[in-house]
Amino acid sequence: MAFRRAGTRRNELRTRPGDRVRPTFVAWEDVQVTTTPPELCLVVGDEELLATRAVAEVCAAVRADDPEADVRELEAAALVVGELAEVLSPSLFGGRRVLVLRNAQDAKKDFVTALLDYARDPDPEVCLVAVHAGGAKGKALSDGLRQAGATVVNAGKITRHRERVEFVRDEFRRLGGRCPEAAAEALLAAVGNDLRELAAAGAQLMADTGGRVTAETVSRYYRGRAEVSGFTVADAAMVGDVPAALEALRWALQVGVDPVPMADALADGVRTVARVAAAGRGNPYQLASSLGMPAWKIERAQRQSRGWTAEGLAEAMRVAADCNAAVKGGSDDRGYALERAVFAVSAARGAAATEQRRRGGGTR
Repeated sequence: MAFRRAGTRRNELRTRPGDRVRPTFVAWEDVQVTTTPPELCLVVGDEELLATRAVAEVCAAVRADDPEADVRELEAAALVVGELAEVLSPSLFGGRRVLVLRNAQDAKKDFVTALLDYARDPDPEVCLVAVHAGGAKGKALSDGLRQAGATVVNAGKITRHRERVEFVRDEFRRLGGRCPEAAAEALLAAVGNDLRELAAAGAQLMADTGGRVTAETVSRYYRGRAEVSGFTVADAAMVGDVPAALEALRWALQVGVDPVPMADALADGVRTVARVAAAGRGNPYQLASSLGMPAWKIERAQRQSRGWTAEGLAEAMRVAADCNAAVKGGSDDRGYALERAVFAVSAARGAAATEQRRRGGGTR
């Protein structure tokens, strides 16, 4: 792993004619200019996997320069001004030191002031890594470290489906393999959205396949888990197939699938159909960018939207919200809450279809 090296000021890069200069705020894998680890590093975001990786990369880079480097991890909230000189001083036995400040947003105000004073002229033998959750809390520290020229690593939550797909594909690239988009979609459907689980699944697939991963490979490895996912239940419920939805739901609960992601999948299914129905009957590939969904998902939602009305979808969204509340803490029997939601969603669709026939119209 390589890092930017400070020039006269730490936020200026030493470049040669023809070099490409990248912005200071970058994803971790883009922090590549020279081999010298940063004196100041700010990891911003609340995605634990990305933050942990960023800290590990800094420590590994420092120890590549000095295998005996001393690494200390401390909670920022527990530190006081009087301890700053001690924790930031080089090792008594010589060599480099890495200080990792966890939850930097919780640091006391006077400690923040002292730390930013240090950041203006840091010790070249010490690497300071501040791990900050982002947001407004402790913003003075994160802004001050940026102004002091710290290397900034984004470790924010990945919230968009497209970003998760790219994360999966990047995981395989990082490990020396390739992952087509269809395979990444299949892995997300089988494993879920947790980045740690996705990274572990990707590493296992890489080890077992030598990096040749396809959607068929993912389906073969995770067949049992994917077949009883919440999305299977949601897909059946959205087209009014109550027997199939209940069969999948009961099997999933029997083999130990967590009810929470199943409730989330049902809500996601209703929202997806509602968004796609509202967008009209356009080409899925043309709608993909505006809706932020893959074309295959839009095409499937267009098929599922047949037989629904706006009123029926509104009722289904209310049912899904009630189910989520029940499953996540308000119900003693979460399985029953899910079954009741399957019946209610199907009833909302049935009422919509009845109303359409009464009016003598087509699908909205």
